[in-house]
Amino acid sequence: MAIAIYARQSVEKENSISCETQIEYCKSCLKPDERKEKILEFIDEGFTGANTNRVDFQKMMRQIERGKISKIYVYKLDRISRSLSDFTDILDTLDEYDTKFSSATEGFDTSTDFGRTICQILMVFAELERKNIVMRVTQAYESRSEKQFYMGGRRPYGFNLQETEIDKVKTKMLSLNPEEAEQVKYIFENYAVDGVSLRRLMDNLNANGIQPLKGSWSTAKLSTIIQNPIYVQADNSVYDYFKRNNAKIVSEPSEFDGVHGAQLYGKTKHKADDMSDMKLVVMKHEGLVPASTWLSCQKRLAKNKQIGNAMSNNTSWLGGKIVCKSCGRTMTCTKGAEKSDGTRTRYFSCTGKTHNRACKGVKKPVYADSLEDMVYELIAEKLADLKQHRKKISTDNTNKINALKNELASIKKQQDKLMDMLLSDDANSDTMALVNVRSAELGNKHRSIVEQIAILEEADSEMVNIVVFSKKWKTAKFKERKAVCNVLIDKIYMHEDGTAEVVWNI
Repeated sequence: MAIAIYARQSVEKENSISCETQIEYCKSCLKPDERKEKILEFIDEGFTGANTNRVDFQKMMRQIERGKISKIYVYKLDRISRSLSDFTDILDTLDEYDTKFSSATEGFDTSTDFGRTICQILMVFAELERKNIVMRVTQAYESRSEKQFYMGGRRPYGFNLQETEIDKVKTKMLSLNPEEAEQVKYIFENYAVDGVSLRRLMDNLNANGIQPLKGSWSTAKLSTIIQNPIYVQADNSVYDYFKRNNAKIVSEPSEFDGVHGAQLYGKTKHKADDMSDMKLVVMKHEGLVPASTWLSCQKRLAKNKQIGNAMSNNTSWLGGKIVCKSCGRTMTCTKGAEKSDGTRTRYFSCTGKTHNRACKGVKKPVYADSLEDMVYELIAEKLADLKQHRKKISTDNTNKINALKNELASIKKQQDKLMDMLLSDDANSDTMALVNVRSAELGNKHRSIVEQIAILEEADSEMVNIVVFSKKWKTAKFKERKAVCNVLIDKIYMHEDGTAEVVWNI
């Protein structure tokens, strides 16, 4: 067995205690008999105490779980963790492997109940301090953003960063990048035209050799640029737009002068019509795009998103199941040009081919009608087969569930006997220790059996429902077909030669 000394320092500060000093101080606190044992040093420099994702800390915990460490010394309690929940879990692990814990400067260890209680109390204050630090940083961020400070990160496409000063504080602001600014205007002006999709716009940019800051253009990158108010010449119509969408507007209405750009701060994920978790601030740089053009693009994005959702949800009941075998990407169902009779041909195409040309796709057209007819017949056969075997499946599951419930009854009897042993007058510390070990084993086994029963009952119920539905499969509607398809089929791979391979869940 060995003694472990753990040291952590998140960042170098003038008045902070170095890891080397922490190690030496802990060594000076070792008891005479502990000095004879092997001393292991674990050091994490540049790691926060807010979590346990630290290299040497994890190494130390693995040594503890192998029974190699009898006691841990730290300079101060918050070196091990600033989170009460994490520290409580650590203490439980130490107890499990009979490892003691001692704080050198705070004069207590976990070998006594008093020491353990003090540990937990101190950790409450450590976690409170961490939360206060987070709150102060958050408040400082919000204060700086509201004062039109540039908040860092990669420069936006179309702008450069230049040094400036706000309230006597040095910071950066956005300035025009003439060449990129012209491309930004091109993006907005073209997307505002009816009939121009993000994909078509992406193809135009790539064809003309116009490159983004990193990588290549994608519809996602273009959508991000178009939604960003940093490019708009924010006027009162922009103010009204964000007001309708519940954004918290920091700047006064008079600052929306139709000249300067704006920026959204806060969480990045929100509903299109609910920006209540975001703040809007008019910045010091001049915008590139007229408000009317920018707002027109927002309407087009919202409309195209609705159309896209409708296509993915309602175009085919096989949606989300068809996968290109060549590249592994999902194939989407789209509609061709309208025919003279008003109908449109539906077909599946590989997103790896249509989005970034990374895949050659399937050589033959994958018509949705033909594929649906084929899968429809396969599902009908599968349902008929399930119906034939329903009785056997149900009987097998019932027998398994019955056997597992018998095991639960046996475990309950054993647990009752253990409780009687604890309550008997002859019970001593050795008896209690044995009872605790056995009780834990029985508890784990009980939970495992309960989970197995739940899985079997759920599977049996789902199977019966599907088999019952087989009677009306021929008249099933779109949503009903999609629901059964989701349960029965994992994926349908389309090979390069146009053949389909169905991977079943059942």
